[in-house]
Amino acid sequence: MKKNTKVVSASVFFLAIVVLHILGLLYNDKLAFLTKPFITISLVVIYLLSVNKVSFWYVSALFFSFWGDTFLLFKEAFFLFGLVSFLIAHILYIKISSNYLKKISFKKIITYSIPFVIAFGSIVYLIRANLGDMLVPVIIYGLVIATFGTLTLLNYVQQKTTENLWLFLGAFIFIVSDSLLAINKFYEASEIYGISIMVTYIVAQYLICKAMVVKDSQSLKKQLQV
Repeated sequence: MKKNTKVVSASVFFLAIVVLHILGLLYNDKLAFLTKPFITISLVVIYLLSVNKVSFWYVSALFFSFWGDTFLLFKEAFFLFGLVSFLIAHILYIKISSNYLKKISFKKIITYSIPFVIAFGSIVYLIRANLGDMLVPVIIYGLVIATFGTLTLLNYVQQKTTENLWLFLGAFIFIVSDSLLAINKFYEASEIYGISIMVTYIVAQYLICKAMVVKDSQSLKKQLQV
């Protein structure tokens, strides 16, 4: 089977998992439970089949995302484990994003972080009364995802390419997903939040995957030109 055919097959599998998972969220909790771990698994397969040089850091980020998804299936019992897993995944995404940046000033980092810090502060202010012992973990998590968003925005501002836009949008939508999760858990639980959390999460992970695949192809082109 040719490489392109394998990638298309893996993409169809990913799409099927996504559709089944959304249907599960709407109509069948067991189906949603069974399909959720396969979201990141199918993205790993797409990525591995698409690239020439595998990024250890990106595969590791998806590995911890997988465990985050799995732990959060059990909601209250393993919520903190899920939070820690995604925290590690975001730190790995920060590592990846920082590698793409050219030298930047501390002033620019602070400037571009302002919208993310304001958004994060607003969410914490909204849910603060219900956080209890989770206040510190949530603040740490929020600062990490704000850093991820800031670095991807700086990366796009430095070099306005399609793949950098995908990476930034992936980070931004990931932040939206996590914000909805925080509101759903600590402020006002709603079925629409649950569906929105997963839709935005899936879109975010897919956009980051697309960016990583294109980054690999661009790297290969540069090597061939040398």
